[in-house]
Amino acid sequence: MAKIASASSNDESPRNSANRKMALRRRSMVTEREVSTAKRPKIGAAKKKSPKLDANKPKKPPTAFFYFLEDFRKEFQEQNPDVKSMREVGKACGEKWKIMTYEEKVQYYDVATEKRAKFEKSLADYVKKKENGEYDKFDEDSEYSEHDE
Repeated sequence: MAKIASASSNDESPRNSANRKMALRRRSMVTEREVSTAKRPKIGAAKKKSPKLDANKPKKPPTAFFYFLEDFRKEFQEQNPDVKSMREVGKACGEKWKIMTYEEKVQYYDVATEKRAKFEKSLADYVKKKENGEYDKFDEDSEYSEHDE
């Protein structure tokens, strides 16, 4: 009987050691997570301030896909008035854009190229004016100050 008791204790010891190993692994994983979260900034902590955007700076134009999206959205809404989800509209638009040939996309690429050229010209003008000092950092409301005078 002593052998049976020792056999059962032998069976338990590998299990216990396995359980201990698992417990150690779990603890080490928890401590790694705690360490990694300790390095992250807290939600309430002060964040870096982004530089103020210049109101006079021209905005980038949309890509050809977005011009296509405008047209597609109108057609899709007419054909499927019950669909209100932007997700479904976006998915359908993306699928349609993927299967379109280059010849079908050319009109949208032309519009995008035209708008891009206008943007680059206005950006060059903006940079030139900014270098000359026509745009002051504190003169964001220049349109309103001209009308008041």
